Amino acid sequence: MRCVCSITYTVGINESKSECFVPSRGLRQGDPLSPYLFLICTEGLSCLLNEAKAKNCLKGALIGKRKLSITHLLFADDCIIFGDASDEGAYTVRNILREYEAVLGQKINLEKSLIFFGACVETDVKNSVISILGVRLASNPENYLGLPMMIGRKKK
Repeated sequence: MRCVCSITYTVGINESKSECFVPSRGLRQGDPLSPYLFLICTEGLSCLLNEAKAKNCLKGALIGKRKLSITHLLFADDCIIFGDASDEGAYTVRNILREYEAVLGQKINLEKSLIFFGACVETDVKNSVISILGVRLASNPENYLGLPMMIGRKKK
């Protein structure tokens, strides 16, 4: 925090520099230190999710013939979490996100957060999980970075 709070800026205009000044609101968007701080923070979230997977509290999504499971993907400042559609799974994810918020002092924007369910999940389970997590249901197909999130298999 000392590195974040002790930053100073100078402005260069016409080959001359201004006096140093201290920003009153901490780091700003585009600050060179921001990406590194974000990586440190998301590493903490990743560790929490991996720990839950190791304790069999978070199942993840099965991939391939060897049934490898993946619990999360991180890209830029986004996180996609894979879990089972159950109250226990939802409480696990909710508790991890709350711990992340408490430790880092950041707040997850649930209004921007979406959840997508597989075709076999019953409506009452969907409603329960949505209620526990406080997120909204994604309509299919949602796009992420301009690409569809879910791609179905070929029918022919």
